[in-house]
Amino acid sequence: MAKIYIRGGYIITMDSRRRIIKDGAIAIDNHEIIDIGKREVLDKDYRYHSDLVIDALNDIVLPGLINTHVHLAQGLLRACADYLPLIPWLRDRVWPLQGNYKPKEALISAQLVIAEMIMSGTTTFLETGLVGRYGPDNIIEFILKSGIRAAIARHVMDQTGYADQQNILHEGLIESGDKSFKDTLRLYNKYHGRGDRVWIWFGPRTPGAVSLKLYHEIAEKARELGTGITMHLAEVREDREYLMKTFNKKPIEFAHSIGLTGSNVVLVHTVWIDDEEIKLLAKTQTSISHNPSSNAKLASGIAPVSRMVLEGVNVTLGTDGGPSNNSYDLIREMKIATLLQSVNTMNPESLRAEDLLEMVTINGAKALMIDRMVGSLEVGKRADIIVVDTHKPHLRPLNNPVSHLVYSSMGSDVKHSIIDGELVMYNREIQTFNLEEVLEKAEKAAYNLYERAGVCTEPDINWVIE
Repeated sequence: MAKIYIRGGYIITMDSRRRIIKDGAIAIDNHEIIDIGKREVLDKDYRYHSDLVIDALNDIVLPGLINTHVHLAQGLLRACADYLPLIPWLRDRVWPLQGNYKPKEALISAQLVIAEMIMSGTTTFLETGLVGRYGPDNIIEFILKSGIRAAIARHVMDQTGYADQQNILHEGLIESGDKSFKDTLRLYNKYHGRGDRVWIWFGPRTPGAVSLKLYHEIAEKARELGTGITMHLAEVREDREYLMKTFNKKPIEFAHSIGLTGSNVVLVHTVWIDDEEIKLLAKTQTSISHNPSSNAKLASGIAPVSRMVLEGVNVTLGTDGGPSNNSYDLIREMKIATLLQSVNTMNPESLRAEDLLEMVTINGAKALMIDRMVGSLEVGKRADIIVVDTHKPHLRPLNNPVSHLVYSSMGSDVKHSIIDGELVMYNREIQTFNLEEVLEKAEKAAYNLYERAGVCTEPDINWVIE
């Protein structure tokens, strides 16, 4: 007897043939997909009778989405750093706030972000870098409780700059190389692989905050442990200029020289790279996390994603954080990504809807080294599945489910979410924790944080608020 049986709708499998099954069905048991096919066939199999039948006749069913760049600690910072380019954005707003976090506040921020991701279709994410003051253990324990999957990078650093800007990291975020490296190993030994739902990665800070020696140690240790590395790189023009001036290397050449390329590496942003570097990414099988809303909001530029795709680079999609995107909705991010490439190349076909669905599913799974487990709907894979309600004006007529998902949908259209064969959201209600409690705590925590940091105490708006 199946534990969960999904009936009807369009099933977008993302399997090797990229099958779309109209009027399909999926049977789930023991955390896995045990059968998938036409509803008229599976309905007749008594083995799939279930106490929990999800009616998806008017819906699109697809693999859970994979967000490859998330800042859990920035959930409380939404709208606190508008209208600034990256370096002053970090120096004057984001880092002072993050450097004043107390563990309880960081946990509430993480809970808020995870709630938003679950409710907008993300079932797996890559956290870019927790630090000690956030209380990473508490955050990871909540992740396990929430039901979501996550690769958690722990920030590693031994310097305090950003590119050629010396000593600009907020004092509350400064950690020694020895402490940050050893704490990553501690978290790895405690949590890595727990329930096939949490993995611990290395998250080195950007050039200017990490010595060459420490970069090499990170790369070597990650290979030894068989775990991943993620790092921001070439997000703004200043990054490229700094690396050329200091090391006489382009950004991807620099990453390659310190061991930060390969199938276990996710480089984030990579806006300021050229064709030679794109070829090096493809050759080394290095994955890229593209974050179009963040790059656009901070006026960082438009990454050459369509060229990366043409060269065979494994490109994935991330939302970034609360103050750089103001949303953790990966569905909305797909539309931004394709529109920006059309504008950048003056070619409306430079990045198709099919490409975007690959980025947020199977490509993301490959980047996180879990594509054997998730990323597509196939018998034997873990049941990470979302159901998108299309019985809405903006999703009718339903003549092209792929186009609708990318160009017309939004995260609030996600109705149900199943992760590891467990129902995590049903009819828009999270089943694993109390959302109202999280929302209430987030308001109080944000107020206390802003007051303590002296940032965002007044709305940054030209209009009069009475």
